[in-house]
Amino acid sequence: MKKIAILGSTGSIGTQTLQVIENHPDLFCAYVLTAGSNADLLIQQAKRFQPEFVVIADESKYAYVKDALKDLPLKVHAGANAIKDIVSLPAIDIVVTAMVGYAGLEPTIAAIKAHKTIALANKETLVVAGQIIQRLAIDNHAPILPVDSEHSAIFQCLMGENPQDVSHLLITASGGPFRNFTFEQLETVTPEQALKNPNWNMGAKITIDSATMMNKGFEVMEARWLFDIDPQQIEVLVHPQSVIHSMVEFRDGTVKAQLAIPDMRIPIQLALTFPQRLPIDLPRLDLIKYQSLTFETPDTKKFRNLALAFIAIQKKGNMPCIVNAANEVVNAAFRKGKCGFLQMSDIIEKTMERASFIESPDYEDLVASDTEARNIANELL
Repeated sequence: MKKIAILGSTGSIGTQTLQVIENHPDLFCAYVLTAGSNADLLIQQAKRFQPEFVVIADESKYAYVKDALKDLPLKVHAGANAIKDIVSLPAIDIVVTAMVGYAGLEPTIAAIKAHKTIALANKETLVVAGQIIQRLAIDNHAPILPVDSEHSAIFQCLMGENPQDVSHLLITASGGPFRNFTFEQLETVTPEQALKNPNWNMGAKITIDSATMMNKGFEVMEARWLFDIDPQQIEVLVHPQSVIHSMVEFRDGTVKAQLAIPDMRIPIQLALTFPQRLPIDLPRLDLIKYQSLTFETPDTKKFRNLALAFIAIQKKGNMPCIVNAANEVVNAAFRKGKCGFLQMSDIIEKTMERASFIESPDYEDLVASDTEARNIANELL
């Protein structure tokens, strides 16, 4: 039985990972559950899955969680350092990194250094520190298995293939709820509208990133490091049906695609069971229902976040870290009604212009860059 640590068990990926674990109680157990501040749901999960350890990052809620779980034979900890420390426990087999944003970087590094298998859902880890993470994973023999549907699709298409035969990675995007909006319509978009993704059920932050297409830019950065490929060999295609999750084009002109219904439990389960494929109790993809599968070039003039992400990829250094930090600030501000939909791109671009550029950053440089970029973005707000 594999012992699973879920970093961010109360979020969208975390809750769906628990569903996968629940469907295979003979294969997996939830050994560690962590949450940011959602104490009530964490308590419910702990009572249901009875892990060995529970961690609440928000230290002000430690007493509340500990008291609620006092009758259970488990240990309760609190704080970001506790999350970082707990992933090193010898008993843990797989660490599912489902925390949102930059906060997932430090515990992921700790898990890699502890030689854990990483089921990576926190794309910001590779966005911010891809080169560092790639080197650490190799040095510590820590496999990184993708959980994002697009990267899982590419991973599956590459199985049994020679990496030297790859011509391009084709990452698909739904286009979000505003694919056909005009500039005038985008100016008045509300958070409530943006939080309604047409095909996927995701957390709030990633849903907004999907609507602005920043999420797709992050996925390009993630793919660059996961598959050790030149960014110029990665393309984005808008595919509104969300049936093809991504494709790989080979140098002989062959294109392989991975198709499935848009449900995150499929790539989550594969990451936990690889190299095996297990049955899953979900509807099957019925291609008869689709009269056509269509593709479009993304409009980077309307969705400037995607263009800014490509600029960051090309500039390299700490620029992806700067973009991520600014994006986290404006994403949260937009959800609170403090920033317009189009204004998010303006602030990210200005932050890129003002923040200090470092060509070859180490980890401490990235920590400083994250802080500086957040300060600049908040000043611009």
